[in-house]
Amino acid sequence: MEKKSAVRPAAVALDVVDFAWPDGQQVFAGLSLTVAPGEFVAILGPSGCGKTTLLNLLSGFEQPDRGSVRINDAAVRPDMPELGYVFQSPQLFPWLSALENVRFGLRMANRLPPAAQYARARDYLALVGLAGAEAKLPHQLSGGMQQRVSLARTLALEPALLLMDEPFAALDAITRNSMNEETLRLWSALGQTTLFITHDIDEAVFLADRVVVLGIAPAGIARIAEIDLPRPRSMRTTRSLPRFIACRNALMEQINLAVQAA
Repeated sequence: MEKKSAVRPAAVALDVVDFAWPDGQQVFAGLSLTVAPGEFVAILGPSGCGKTTLLNLLSGFEQPDRGSVRINDAAVRPDMPELGYVFQSPQLFPWLSALENVRFGLRMANRLPPAAQYARARDYLALVGLAGAEAKLPHQLSGGMQQRVSLARTLALEPALLLMDEPFAALDAITRNSMNEETLRLWSALGQTTLFITHDIDEAVFLADRVVVLGIAPAGIARIAEIDLPRPRSMRTTRSLPRFIACRNALMEQINLAVQAA
């Protein structure tokens, strides 16, 4: 499937980044990584390797002690319109309907008149498969539907860079597989540059163009694997391909080596 970008995707560059917590615990030392516009990159690694910290640096929530983090050749800052963040939990406002939750970011950004905000919110709810659920409150939605609302809220801002921090970790296996396929469908349609944190090796291989494996902090990048699997991908066919299995096994071995070396 050819991607038809609704937004101009972002290029990402981390250049010789050092980062440590105030207690002196070093997370990264000389970390460098570039991501091409429109690329889907998954970040894997054992607990404590700095996966979420990496996303926080890319979002501007944290600042490096040395080096630079740039989006489209501009120093990153939290209020950049290019940035969209999908968290581990949906973080919906329980008193707002699905439509109002999706509209919330647009209202705060104050980029569009109210009528246009509602129209775009409806469009993105439909895009994630929730047309007809506009009036439902979060407690009336399943976990997967709540995460779809959260995703629609972020996508409605039309960010050039989508940062996803284990967004499906709390879902059951069937719903998670469905959301993986939904994520690829949306990525193919919208074209955002995407960085996706996960602990699930199969999920990383299924989704990504490249998988970045982090070692135990402050080791940084242990391996970058190119995922040479045809697109479009489906759970039914892609995960049974010999190339999928070989790539998954190689990544699993790399993570085990990283843990043993810690």
